[in-house]
Amino acid sequence: MAELGKKYCVYCLAEVSSLRFRCTECADIELCPECFSAGAEIGPHRRWHGYQLVDGGRFTLWGAEAEGGWSSREEQLLLDAIEQFGFGNWEDMAAHVGASRTPQEVMEHYVSMYIHGNLGKACIPDIIPNRVTDHTCPSGGPLSPSLTMPLPPLDISVAEQQQLGYMPLRDDYEIEYDQDAEILISGLSVNYDDDDVEIELKRAHVDMYVRKLKERQRRKNIARDYNLVPVFLGKDRRDKEKPLKRKITKEEKELRLKLRSLYQFMSCKEFDDFFENLHKEKVLRTKIRELQRYRRNGITKMEESAEYEAARHKREKRKENKNISTSKRGKEDGKDGEFATIENLPGFELLSDREKVLCSSINLSPARYVTVKTIIIKDHLQKRQGIPSKSRLPSYLDKVLKKRILNFLTESGWISRDAS
Repeated sequence: MAELGKKYCVYCLAEVSSLRFRCTECADIELCPECFSAGAEIGPHRRWHGYQLVDGGRFTLWGAEAEGGWSSREEQLLLDAIEQFGFGNWEDMAAHVGASRTPQEVMEHYVSMYIHGNLGKACIPDIIPNRVTDHTCPSGGPLSPSLTMPLPPLDISVAEQQQLGYMPLRDDYEIEYDQDAEILISGLSVNYDDDDVEIELKRAHVDMYVRKLKERQRRKNIARDYNLVPVFLGKDRRDKEKPLKRKITKEEKELRLKLRSLYQFMSCKEFDDFFENLHKEKVLRTKIRELQRYRRNGITKMEESAEYEAARHKREKRKENKNISTSKRGKEDGKDGEFATIENLPGFELLSDREKVLCSSINLSPARYVTVKTIIIKDHLQKRQGIPSKSRLPSYLDKVLKKRILNFLTESGWISRDAS
């Protein structure tokens, strides 16, 4: 026997109390969604008859997988409650929805579905008008936070604070820049009988005082950005324990000199990061050109590049030896005299013809040249593998000899140009 208050499909006898389709042309014909979609016909009812959707209030708007299983009747009560009690009064809203819902459940459901859900994203605009706008200046103005908000205190000991005359809670010094700047406004007072000239004079005093405050703050910022306080206290020695930075090239030094006018607009860290990024860009461009050269020669894997480089060095060496032998065919008479100073020294037989010419021209013994060559090539290989190394060249090698040897090794293909 059917229970009172419940509705059943006339075709499959399934309960349809929550959602059913009622025929508008046949009496007492109500179908479940499955039978209606299949086009079920019973008695005088036909599939093309008009229909009416009947919702008993227990139908879920967000689907069965939605958290909490809120019915459509509860959703309607929730929207009525938030319109009546306002956002945030979750206790009154929970009482209006029903005893089955707690204030925490009401709040989480409304926030997740109507604010952060798809409905909230579609209805709530990204830019809400009539919001409070911050009219303070970003920096440097009369209402600038940089002038009204103190910087964080310096990380120094009490003895160092006394040495500097530094007051950490106020971020001030006992002796500030332009110590007597407050005298400009200490005696100012606005009177009702002041004329226009006196008022403008007092405004000029205030403007002068504000400029002095700006300059005082600018000097503090410079001391912070460039770590001048630790340098003054001798704490910069700790930096020696840190890993050494890369060596600055001559071109980069010249560029730094040209951009000195930008120092006042950038902090020390920002300026170092700028040149570090320029160096990374240069390294990447060099690597890209190398990869493009590999691609033009049909190399698609890094494993093949090592074989290609070895073969290229061999070809260049054979070409150099061939050119030297060709050029020396007409100088056979003077050959003995050319290498007379080094041919009897140890290590002479280890040198190529071009290396013999180099050692003879710079008056360097073959054994010393082999030592310098080994150190330079070893440092170059370690740098290419990302291993930090510090070159330890012999003391007898001055800058002129080092430059000539580096140029020779670069032209011969032993090291790359960026390393030299």
